[in-house]
Amino acid sequence: MLTIGALAKRTGTKVQTIRYYEQIGLMPEPGRTAGGQRRYGEAELDRLSFIRHARQLGFSLDAIRELLDLSDHPDKSCEEADAIARRQLRQVELRMARLEALRTELARMVRECSGGRSADCRVLEVLRDHSECLTDHEEIGG
Repeated sequence: MLTIGALAKRTGTKVQTIRYYEQIGLMPEPGRTAGGQRRYGEAELDRLSFIRHARQLGFSLDAIRELLDLSDHPDKSCEEADAIARRQLRQVELRMARLEALRTELARMVRECSGGRSADCRVLEVLRDHSECLTDHEEIGG
């Protein structure tokens, strides 16, 4: 049996995050000692590792909840998990396209900068003039 600190260390997850996952129902309420300390077994370690890996792949907490439900019911169709993964892949591809547009815009700004005075700086000029933005005036990131 693991303490919450040991579980956190084994999975690379913060203690506060584990408590949060318990509060929102991603992790089950742990067993407790007579003194009230949380105790976790292999099942909780596996579940938290699953959650952590899914988060590293960018899945939302709602998607993880769906995936956990599928994992908890092994007779359900894998099609649902596939659909969730495909949605995530589309999101990653969109994010990559936005990042590529950002890279192109930044490279153009740097390339066109003459290195003179800030009054004549191409970087500052482009940042002031949104009509020159190649990223459809969309913030990059999420």
